[in-house]
Amino acid sequence: MSGRFRRRDVVEAPSPSPSGISGVVRSGRRTKDLIAHLRTGEVAVIDHEDLDRIAAEGLVRCQPAAVLNAAVSSTGRYPNEGPLVLLEAGIPLVDGLGPAVFELLRDGDLVEVRGGRVLRADEPDEVVVEGTRQSTAAVRAVHLESRSNMGGALNSFVENTVEFIDANRDILDDDIDVPDLGEDWHGRQVLLVVRGNDYREDLQLLRQMGYVREVRPVLLAVDGGADALMELGMRPDVIIGDMDSVSDEALRCGARLVAHGYRDGRAPGAERLHRLGLDHDVFTASGTSEDVAMLLAYGLGAELIVAVGTHSSMVDFLDKGRAGMASTMLTRMKVGPVLVDAKGVSRLYQGRLRKRDLALLVLAALFAMVVVVLISEPIRLLIRANWVLLTGVLTGLGVPGGWP
Repeated sequence: MSGRFRRRDVVEAPSPSPSGISGVVRSGRRTKDLIAHLRTGEVAVIDHEDLDRIAAEGLVRCQPAAVLNAAVSSTGRYPNEGPLVLLEAGIPLVDGLGPAVFELLRDGDLVEVRGGRVLRADEPDEVVVEGTRQSTAAVRAVHLESRSNMGGALNSFVENTVEFIDANRDILDDDIDVPDLGEDWHGRQVLLVVRGNDYREDLQLLRQMGYVREVRPVLLAVDGGADALMELGMRPDVIIGDMDSVSDEALRCGARLVAHGYRDGRAPGAERLHRLGLDHDVFTASGTSEDVAMLLAYGLGAELIVAVGTHSSMVDFLDKGRAGMASTMLTRMKVGPVLVDAKGVSRLYQGRLRKRDLALLVLAALFAMVVVVLISEPIRLLIRANWVLLTGVLTGLGVPGGWP
């Protein structure tokens, strides 16, 4: 397992007592919706086959006492990292409880988890539901087996990608109908934020390096990327997507809103924005919301698109439940000349000596020299002696002078 997981600042979950781990049930069939309501010490009940890393990291931030999954957290279809993220954070994970768990366990129920068994706290001898208690070793074994099958998964992924290329060719059209936001992004950089892998670390690094402050890029957020920006004190300029994982607060922050419209006429984000009474534009194009975000930035003339948290690998797309990446491949072919990853920008920017920093360094050095002169008696005596000598010379030349 990569060391990047060990470096996370995570508060350990409660240690199991001799009788097990107790907590109040908080359930949600969609993990990202549950995370918004889950509280520390509660027992999370989810239904998430092949738990992805982003969802797992969201659960870890909530610090639940345990996670109970109606589905199997790692089926072996591909090496998904979510279960290991939970287990390495010390959070117990019980798998395969079945869909009936949502009927058997209700929000607010106080339960106890003993191994793979779940019991009601007030009925400690009656097992309500039973699954498989996962361990790091067991998940690693599944991942090892899945890697041996990756060739078949890759073939299937490529076949799906090729199959759907024709259905996404509108992405390559030069006359694609990009909404007019009343802004000209020619000559400007765009920071495109998706709530994907390492988005927090990349955003923090860009801010620490001074990139955001000095370059002042257009802040373009895809759905929940808007909340990611606001968590770090940055307000998005434009929010685009299906609007299914962004908070009402972010939508009302004053950003321009663009709903992703699909070629079949659907625009799920527009429906939500209508309900909230928020003005918005619709951008209709094939692909994912992050694809249309890149097309928007490119169509409005962005000089450079710096991407944070975007998806590009097969595992990224399988984590998102997608069997191929036709639209993403075509989008990157089109915007490739102006698209860079945030990690590359931060590495380049880190070594750059900025003029303002250099000026401050020089001023600090001059100030230090003045202070030394003022407080150092030997230096004062040396200056006085030289001044007396200079005064004598000037007096001999008929020039008035004296020690100030």
